[in-house]
This record gives sequence, C-alpha cells and structure tokens, in this order.
Amino acid sequence: MAAQETEGTAAPAANSTLPAITVSEVGEHILRDRVVASGLVAAVEEVQVQPLVDGQAIEVLLADLGDRVEAGQVLAKLSGAALELQKSELVARRASVVAAIAQSEASLIEAQASAGEADRVATRNDALAAQGTIPRATADEAAANAAATRARVAVAEQGIASAQAERALVDAQVATLELQLARTEVRAPVAGLVVARNAELGAIGSAAGAPMFTLVRDGAMEMRAELSEPDLLRVKPGQSVTLSAMGAAERLTGTVRLVDPSIELDTRLGRARIIIDDPSRVVMGMFLTAEILVAEAEGLAIPVSAVGTGTEGSAVMRVRNGAVERVPVVTGIRDGDLIGVGGGATEGLVAGDLVVTRAGAFVREGDRINPVPDGTTTIAAQDDGGQP
Repeated sequence: MAAQETEGTAAPAANSTLPAITVSEVGEHILRDRVVASGLVAAVEEVQVQPLVDGQAIEVLLADLGDRVEAGQVLAKLSGAALELQKSELVARRASVVAAIAQSEASLIEAQASAGEADRVATRNDALAAQGTIPRATADEAAANAAATRARVAVAEQGIASAQAERALVDAQVATLELQLARTEVRAPVAGLVVARNAELGAIGSAAGAPMFTLVRDGAMEMRAELSEPDLLRVKPGQSVTLSAMGAAERLTGTVRLVDPSIELDTRLGRARIIIDDPSRVVMGMFLTAEILVAEAEGLAIPVSAVGTGTEGSAVMRVRNGAVERVPVVTGIRDGDLIGVGGGATEGLVAGDLVVTRAGAFVREGDRINPVPDGTTTIAAQDDGGQP
C-alpha cells in the first residue's frame, strides 16, 4: 500500500515541475479581412442652379439651405416687369401689323377687280381697233392701263407677303419674351438637397456669377476614403463598408461605389468612393472612418501570437499528451487577434488542437510542458517561471 501511495503522488509532483505554458484551442471562426481608411463626406453629384434670364432682379426666394426639393420645383422668382412691358409693345405692334395686312388684302381685292376690268377693256378695244372701228392709239392706251392695274395687283400681293412676314417676326419675338417670362421662375432641374444658396433678394440674377443654388442630386452622399497603394488594389466596387463618426455610438453602412483609377502624386494616396446608405445621418465635410470588407471566410483560426515565422516558413507549436511538436501552417485572413491557418506539408491542425499561445515561448519540439488554458494563471507557472 505504501508503494502505491508513493507512485500515486509521484505523477502530480512530476507535473508540478514542468513549465506552465499558456495554450489556446484551435477553433472554427468566420474571419473577415478589412481595410481601414478615413475621409470626408461629399456629394455624389452636385448640380448648380443658374438663372436662365440675365439682368432681372430677384423678387422672391422659395428655398433655403437644407431644404429637400423636387424636380421642377420653383426655388426663386425674378422680376418680369421689364419683360411684360416689352411684350405689351410687341402685342400692340402685332395688332398694327394685322391691321396693315387687312388693309393690304382689301387693296389687293380692289386692284384685282380693276385689273380684271382693264383686261376686258383692253381686249375689246384691241378687237375694235383690228376692225377699224376705233383708233389703234385708243386700244394701246387700254392695254397700257391693263398692264398698270396688273402691276398694282402684284404690289398689293407683295405688301401682304411683307406684312405677313413682319407678323411672323413679331410672333417669334412674343414667343421669346413668353419663354423669358417663364424662365423668371428659377426651377430645380433635379430632385435633391439644397446645400448652398448664394441668391439674395434684390440682387441681379446672372449666369456669369456664382450659382444661385447648389443641389445634391437625390440627396445622395458618399465618403471619399483615402487609401494607401497596397490597400487601393484590394478594394473593389460593390464591397460592403461599415462607417463610424467620431463620438457616434451607432455605425453607418455603405458600399464601395468606385475606386479612382489614379493616385495623388504628392501624398501617394488613392481614393475610394463609398456611397452611404442613409445620407440623412451625415453632412457634407463630416469626417468618417471606414472598415471595408475585402474578404470573408470560415475556417480554423488561432491567436496571431501563436504563429512563428522562420526560414522554413510559418509554424505553430502544438501540444499533444503534454509534449510539444512543430506543425507547419499556411496563414490566411487576419481578423483582429485571430488569424486563419491551414495545414502545411506535414500533418495539419484540426479543430480542438491546443497550440502554444505565444510563439516566442522558450519551448522546442519534444519538450514536455504543463499546458495552461488561455486566460488562466497557476501558482506552478509563477513558481516555475513559465510563460503566462
């Protein structure tokens, strides 16, 4: 009995003399590879609204900063008094032209009647002169009178054509003024958000000056994230993005819209444009941090610190039956403190294996240790100087 008790107490005593080494369990995890970037919020597309009529004073302003407007909505009204006066003058001129046309048409009817009568007289006199009843001079005089009346008909016709052309010109001028009057209402060309307003009451509208309003088409906002050259090559349109603002508890979501095809020569940074799903929660110029999801995979993962790298490649120290063995691995996605691993040329890892948490622990292949699960501390580890 004494011998058995001695053997039973020998094993715990032997374990207590082994170095206590922290180990971690190999597990299945969903790993996400992210690119972190920062940048400012800007409009996806800005639309400048200019007056289409120059030289008219601004009488009414119907939109202000922050307003959401619909396509075709009136944003401002310009004075149309001068244009109305010009239109009145043209309307009066048109009435005069119409009266002139009516007079010319009456003159034409009279000239045509006179020409018809003159032609009949000339024909009759010519026949009588041929018979010797009247002198030839009388017949010639009648023929000349007929020619003169026909000329008056032609003049009357030309007068009507000229008056009709003048009427068409006046009509075109009236239409132009009506268009200008319609354009005194400055309308939004697209639906969107008003982010700038330079228009002031009483100012003279001009297309040559600053735009009266600046709209963000459909209110769509994007973050322009600055990326290093290696990260720029990993980011692609369509990748999902998580956005956060300084001091904000809730995060935003977005999608990479496009990646600029060039980089800044001075900063050596590229830019990705990330459209924001809920633009109502941001304003132009806001600073955001973005986490761009570039890859996602499910597989074995261990702490990053457990992987050691040498001339023979990456490897971990697996613990089996209290003994340490080196296992080559192929590393994959790094997600925070975890990194994905796969088997190397020899036997690979499986879920549930224990590996030394810190690759820098002073253990070699074949060493026997007292494995301590990650997150625990033992008196033996402290006494024996083991790695925590």
